[in-house]
Amino acid sequence: MEMRDQILTSAQRLVQQRGFNGFSYADIAVEVGIRKASLHHYFPTKTDLGLALIEVYSGQLNRALLNISGSSLSANQKLDAYIALYRSSLDAERMCLGGMLASEALTLDATMLPSLKRFFNRNIEWLTEILTEGNLQQLFVLNGSATNHARMLLSALQGALLIARATGDREAFEQTASSLMTGLTRKG
Repeated sequence: MEMRDQILTSAQRLVQQRGFNGFSYADIAVEVGIRKASLHHYFPTKTDLGLALIEVYSGQLNRALLNISGSSLSANQKLDAYIALYRSSLDAERMCLGGMLASEALTLDATMLPSLKRFFNRNIEWLTEILTEGNLQQLFVLNGSATNHARMLLSALQGALLIARATGDREAFEQTASSLMTGLTRKG
């Protein structure tokens, strides 16, 4: 693995575990085995690193979403696969990088916010497509627009992940995920 990729992998894990403000270049330097000054060759500022992290993480998410969308799964199975992405973060004792950055939005460099907004918009767009598909397949019952449901799902899953990680109550995450699915499939 190239040094730039090692730096990004280390930084992504640190952000997902501690937050963007919870690590320094010194932490990464120790982890990847280079001098702190050498990190500045790859990422002159922490903001540059943050922008690269959002880009890489957004790419990871987009590949996962395209993989789910391209499968022969039904819409409810696709939504289950999306929820599994959050579950895997929880299993790794991490937060979604987007959710962690969102919690620190007021302290981030303003140049990072448009990329973060695009990350969340991509989630909402994809969820809207899946919810619309499920509605057409008569798997989901939507009270309102698919986009509003998508925003609610994204917010609830981010919040459930945050709370489960803070409290160590994984069952709370599972109950939230189950309630979200039940709420979509309930008839009447």
